[in-house]
Amino acid sequence: MPLSSPQDIIQLNVGGKLFETTVSTLQSGGPDSLLAVLSTGPAKDSGPIFIDRDSDIFSILLSLLRSNRLPSTALRRFSLQELADEALYYGIDSRLRFAVSPPQLHGIDAAVKDTIRPAADAIPSTFSAAEDGSVWIAHGGQVSVYDPYLTYTSTIRTHLDDITSIRWVWPNIAALGSESTAGIHFYNSSAGRHVSSVHWTDPTDPRIYKARVNAITDSTNSIFASFDCPHKENAVLVIDKSTLQISQELGRQPGNSAKTTVPEKLTWLPETCSLIGISVTQGAFGYSGYIRMWDPRSGEVVWETNEPGSGRSSSRFGDPMADVDVDVEGLKLFKICSKSGDLAMADLRNLGEDPWVYMKDTNPILRNTNWSSSGNSMVLHCYKSQVFVGREGELEVWSTTEDKKDESQSDLVNERLGYKRNYVDKSDDAERGVIKRIEGGGNRLFVSREEVEGLEVWESSNFSGVLSVS
Repeated sequence: MPLSSPQDIIQLNVGGKLFETTVSTLQSGGPDSLLAVLSTGPAKDSGPIFIDRDSDIFSILLSLLRSNRLPSTALRRFSLQELADEALYYGIDSRLRFAVSPPQLHGIDAAVKDTIRPAADAIPSTFSAAEDGSVWIAHGGQVSVYDPYLTYTSTIRTHLDDITSIRWVWPNIAALGSESTAGIHFYNSSAGRHVSSVHWTDPTDPRIYKARVNAITDSTNSIFASFDCPHKENAVLVIDKSTLQISQELGRQPGNSAKTTVPEKLTWLPETCSLIGISVTQGAFGYSGYIRMWDPRSGEVVWETNEPGSGRSSSRFGDPMADVDVDVEGLKLFKICSKSGDLAMADLRNLGEDPWVYMKDTNPILRNTNWSSSGNSMVLHCYKSQVFVGREGELEVWSTTEDKKDESQSDLVNERLGYKRNYVDKSDDAERGVIKRIEGGGNRLFVSREEVEGLEVWESSNFSGVLSVS
């Protein structure tokens, strides 16, 4: 009996309703999908293939396979969760995610699309977003999990009183840290259970005890976590993913000065196989801190800078960094200056004593003429070749000039660096509260604010301008 060809007509009986389509349409769902498997057998004349599922939802999914988009009435008739459950059964959930995912994130035309509010303790302490647009939100000692459709899926109830660090290290495993509990703790979202814990100990040094986690990142094979002890001794531990055992210790330091405090941010650079640690503190005399790059293969520091520093090598002595982040894809460092509010960039492929190049403000309308470092909060996040800056409650974006939407508008362009600055929000949006954390995931930007319930979800639209959401 000959095998079915892509042009052959195939009949399906889904829940008692007859459908006719081509083999190629069913196979467009991917070689591992149930529909592709059903269509690859020998051509048969024995009647339609019976599938005991909902026929109305199948009709929508079949339309998705034919046109790569959902019918306009689909989300009025069924919830996303109902469609997702059926798409998962047929093995075409990736096609559905693509069809309902937001357009490519351009900060210049992003707006608040939704606010996610966990049912209990709704003020997020921290969160972690994934590449598919899903997000884990920590609140109290719990973690609420939302899938790529931003549908609530589960809540993990941990043994921790609070969660201040979280990192998605496997599809269903999160690494958690707490300011009040020692160790790094691994939880499974599917089973809702504790998997393992890792502690920093040293029998030869009594100062190393009750070490808490401040920052977490990971590579393909390792997890990196910065620990600090009650007496401020700190280090970065490298944990083997296959065994969840400590394999290496990086940069143990006493923590008794701004140059030796625990890293509050860790970023892994896969292209250079290096780890960047960032620490910024604010005291009576302003901001101070350091940026340090390790090569975990040798355990050595390959580059570092301290601010305020000696002043001899810096063109901005007296204007130290308030926050720093890494553009992993572009291999760039960005910092925001604490006094001027200016943004600076350094090329990670060409670091030196003073690698910073400062953005030049050419439009007085957008100039920070009223900027004062006194009591102001600034947050920096790099995502998809864009730099998002939170200044108190305001959100702005710096994007490469080739991505700008309107060539006639040059709010701020640095010809040398090729970046342009725009406000993402409007004045009413900025009044919702001080921005605490910004993180990108999929084609979304997630924003939390101090003492404000829920997590804002920012997405781009097909319209110019932004929406004002109260």
